[in-house]
Amino acid sequence: SLDRYQQVMNAYIDGLEQLANTQPNKISSVSSVASFFISRVDTEIDKLLVESGRSGASLLLGTAAINQAKLAYEMFKTTFSGQRWHRLERLGAKVQRPLWASTSTKNPSYSDTVYVDSLIGENTVNTLPDSTVEAFIDHGNLKSTIESGLDRAHDQWHLLSNFGIDVAAVATKLERDGVSSFRASFDELIGVLTNKVSDNF
Repeated sequence: SLDRYQQVMNAYIDGLEQLANTQPNKISSVSSVASFFISRVDTEIDKLLVESGRSGASLLLGTAAINQAKLAYEMFKTTFSGQRWHRLERLGAKVQRPLWASTSTKNPSYSDTVYVDSLIGENTVNTLPDSTVEAFIDHGNLKSTIESGLDRAHDQWHLLSNFGIDVAAVATKLERDGVSSFRASFDELIGVLTNKVSDNF
């Protein structure tokens, strides 16, 4: 959620300030990203829009993920500015970059590069599967887009509540699902390594 993202950025800055007070020479070695799983947002919210059955819901299909990312980038620009951040920046601190993950298109009716074309901006990272890289090389649009259409992004994001969609609840569900998935992958990896160690000793 956007609230969680603000907490993550604040925690990063808090940590850098603690490091600045104890080992300021190490600040420049710290790098960090904050990840957003883009297509999962549209998959979940599009389903709720369709289920709402309300007139006009279709106009918001495929907008939530990109709009949320644009609002997050706006928060990023605000947070990593001002005197508090500039003090750390003078010590060599790097901004915590937004990372757009899950940027392959799950809905075949959407452009296969929409989550790349729409989220290009300074200090962002986009992790792409090979198929999306190839699609972007073939017909992607390479220009800064993350800050375009911000007013529309705000309006459409807030309109979701008119269709009975609780974006905070959706974010909580996606966060829990994501943590569960990563935990399962980690446990599987540890299990494989443990078995290999046992086989060799």
